[in-house]
Amino acid sequence: MSTSPSRRDGAVAGIVAGALAATVGMMMAAIIDVVSPIDAVGSTVIDHVPRSVKELAIRWFGTNDKVALRAGIVVTMGIFAVVLGIVAARRVWVGVAGIGVFGIVGAAAAVGRPGEGWSAAVPSILGAVIGGSVLYLSLRSRPIEVPGPSKAPLGWDRRRFLVTSGAAAMAAATAAVVAGSLEKGRVETLRKATRVPLPETPTLDTAAAIPAGATVDTATPFLVPNGKFYRIDTALSFPRIDVKKWKISVKGMVDNPLEITYADLLALPQVERVVTLCCVSNDVGGSYVGNAVWRGVLLKDILDTAGVKSSAQQVYSTSADGWTSGFPVELAMDGRDAMIAVGMNGATLPLEHGYPARLVVPGLYGYVSATKWLTTIELTTWDAEGYWIPRGWSQMGPVKTQSRIDVPRDGNSLTTGPQKIAGVAWAQHKGIAKVEVKVDGGAWQEATLGNDVSDDAWRQWVLDWPATKGPHTIEVRATDKTGYTQTDERTDVAPDGATGHHTIMVDVS
Repeated sequence: MSTSPSRRDGAVAGIVAGALAATVGMMMAAIIDVVSPIDAVGSTVIDHVPRSVKELAIRWFGTNDKVALRAGIVVTMGIFAVVLGIVAARRVWVGVAGIGVFGIVGAAAAVGRPGEGWSAAVPSILGAVIGGSVLYLSLRSRPIEVPGPSKAPLGWDRRRFLVTSGAAAMAAATAAVVAGSLEKGRVETLRKATRVPLPETPTLDTAAAIPAGATVDTATPFLVPNGKFYRIDTALSFPRIDVKKWKISVKGMVDNPLEITYADLLALPQVERVVTLCCVSNDVGGSYVGNAVWRGVLLKDILDTAGVKSSAQQVYSTSADGWTSGFPVELAMDGRDAMIAVGMNGATLPLEHGYPARLVVPGLYGYVSATKWLTTIELTTWDAEGYWIPRGWSQMGPVKTQSRIDVPRDGNSLTTGPQKIAGVAWAQHKGIAKVEVKVDGGAWQEATLGNDVSDDAWRQWVLDWPATKGPHTIEVRATDKTGYTQTDERTDVAPDGATGHHTIMVDVS
């Protein structure tokens, strides 16, 4: 009989103890309704990640960047747990201490998240205590039980190790299932609220009907369905919101601070407007742009009621998960349809897009304006910096005039004869006046534009092209209603949005 565990046994004990610590923490967080330790650590990582890493994550993983982060955290924890187990096979107290350190890190991250109190530390601490105990019981030397006096008073019982590890693995799996079920139930409760139709109100200023001529090619719908609308944010999980208790606080440099409940918002005069939103991380030709009908209360009406002081410079907003953004006060008051939105494409605002309410500000990138799960609007000076500003992004975020080719796709194989080149162009709060297409470096040809719905919505465009045999390069540019034509200079998305002409290559046979 071996008198001590092997390195392999230590690795197994470490991964099992680590898994149990993590899953018990997740389950306890779901039970007492606080942030999950993994989400807390992941959110802290996101908060401190350099801009270059954030850009790389979006390029590699797109809207799955948060899934990738979760996976990365789990893999890192697994590797650390294996190493701890191997060390603990010789010095069990080192492994137990290591799991304790993980628990302290998780607890500190959880307590530091917005809206959390000291109770958020409980899941991490409890998980560490249980995980550390299992590691100790699995690997410590103990007297071997044999009939009569023991000849080897300090031995290691492999049978007990296997039983302890197996039981711990089953407990970890059970805790993971329970935690997942509870979190799924929490999110489903929120989703049920979003399925309740918005009330009809005689004060609703509806959007103008979208003419059939706004759509000139069906490859891209004029209105992007809610389920296909892009989503870029820093939230690893949806904030815990009780809509009955939720409210928006309007404070700071105002004469009359306000607290607005969800019922208050629904009772106020509302508007519907067609507005295109675009993410600053959208590269030339990218998909992080979408057009929708937004319903909500005009931000100007709220600010007029609050009475903005002349010294206020910035509308600074905060999300339920602590994310912040800010833009100049004058852009909320200049007549654009900036709103606190409660609806999207005729439905209650989806959870993914900010339920119960979010900001929509035409003409600004989301990183300075589009706060989801809105809880606070503060009128303040530029001393307050939104989430992405200290991370190297520009303080101002006006959307750049852009265009995109959607038909054909880059790399498509076509046949000779009549073909259509089509896509979308946008210049929110300026409007699109003209779109031009160039094939193989020839002259610019003006495309046919879809009917104009508003200066805040994108326009579709199409060009009939007699395709000839061979490889071809197709390029597009747009001119907005101020007379500005897109530059062909290609720049990165940082620090204030990409520039350049979207260009594709196709082969005609």
